[in-house]
Amino acid sequence: MAQGIGQPAAFEAVADGHITTPRGFQAGGLHCGLKKTTRHDLGAIICEVPASAAGVYTTNVFQAAPIRVTKDSIGEEGLLRGVIVNSGNANACTGEQGDADAYEMRAKFAEAIGVPAAHIAVASTGVIGENLKMDCVRDGIGRLSTKLADGAQGAADFNQAILTTDLVEKAVCVRLELDGQVVHIAGAAKGSGMIHPNMATMLGFVTTDAAIGSEELTQLLRRATDLTFNMITVDGDTSTNDMLVAMASGLAGNTALTPAHAGWDAFAAGLRYVCEVLAKAIARDGEGATKLVEVQVRGAVSDDAAQAIAKTVIGSSLVKSAVFGADANWGRIIAAVGRAGQPVNPNTVDIRLGDIVTLEQSRPIGFDEDAALEYLKGDTVVIGVDLHMGEGAATAWGCDLTYDYVRINAAYRT
Repeated sequence: MAQGIGQPAAFEAVADGHITTPRGFQAGGLHCGLKKTTRHDLGAIICEVPASAAGVYTTNVFQAAPIRVTKDSIGEEGLLRGVIVNSGNANACTGEQGDADAYEMRAKFAEAIGVPAAHIAVASTGVIGENLKMDCVRDGIGRLSTKLADGAQGAADFNQAILTTDLVEKAVCVRLELDGQVVHIAGAAKGSGMIHPNMATMLGFVTTDAAIGSEELTQLLRRATDLTFNMITVDGDTSTNDMLVAMASGLAGNTALTPAHAGWDAFAAGLRYVCEVLAKAIARDGEGATKLVEVQVRGAVSDDAAQAIAKTVIGSSLVKSAVFGADANWGRIIAAVGRAGQPVNPNTVDIRLGDIVTLEQSRPIGFDEDAALEYLKGDTVVIGVDLHMGEGAATAWGCDLTYDYVRINAAYRT
């Protein structure tokens, strides 16, 4: 069984699972010419039946045209038959032409697979402020509709099509049993830079064959997002294009999930696990990153307070730089804790780096600097903070801040 947050969960990871493992889904991707390289830049997921749908979006005021289109589609009936995605161009801050292009993408793809336009979501990622090359998109959509499949290759082609500066594809799948039926939950995501809580330059897609209504799916997706995607940061910048879309085909044959269903908590745990795996993969793949950093805050006055403190520590450029340099400078950690704007007793704070205690009850503890150096050289660094004030707890994820982050972003457009 897969290990959930704090307790065993009633699901197991599927090592060879992918975005089309849940029944009813197909996916694919290809290169249509939006990128200068030949890597795929147009992809899609479709469902053979109208799927219950839910979406979570960036909090940035400047929301890209595809987000407006997707909100429009899901808002119609809470149903989707597919999502069309391009990388290489964000179609953000592109005015009326950008809106027209996003709606045309929706219409063209809907026509290509024979479904109503209102049942298609649209997502884009890439450079902001440039109009889409619609001749490339139109040609790509025409070819893409014949390349959709329910196997591993279709999923892999889709995973590649959504990437920008990502170095690795990000995918996960779990299964569980509901009402005697095997249910799958799968996910794929992209994200590497312009990542900050309240979503990020990330696109996430979740499929499941569980029977669940749009309202119930939205409830669970928002909660899972708050505990996972909204707890990661790479650079403190929140994107214009963040989107997480979930689709449920209902083809597993279980009784429709509601909070009263005996399997509600198990499904929620599986969904959260999928989102957490993807969120951590995004943080680990941060632009130029060499390490995944996890901040665990315990003993806060509330979970909300713990979340705010964890986000502040994980987002600190000084903390991130110290981790990159393998410098056990716990002073930067406690400074971040103190400026998070949450209740903190300055006399009761513990800090540890992995298992190495550096501060206890706000008093410095002598520790082995060489051991700390070796620990911080690893590819995963866990920072523990215990406030000893209450039961509030939260975990956030991020990465170190490296020279390569500046190099990558200094030449992002060129």
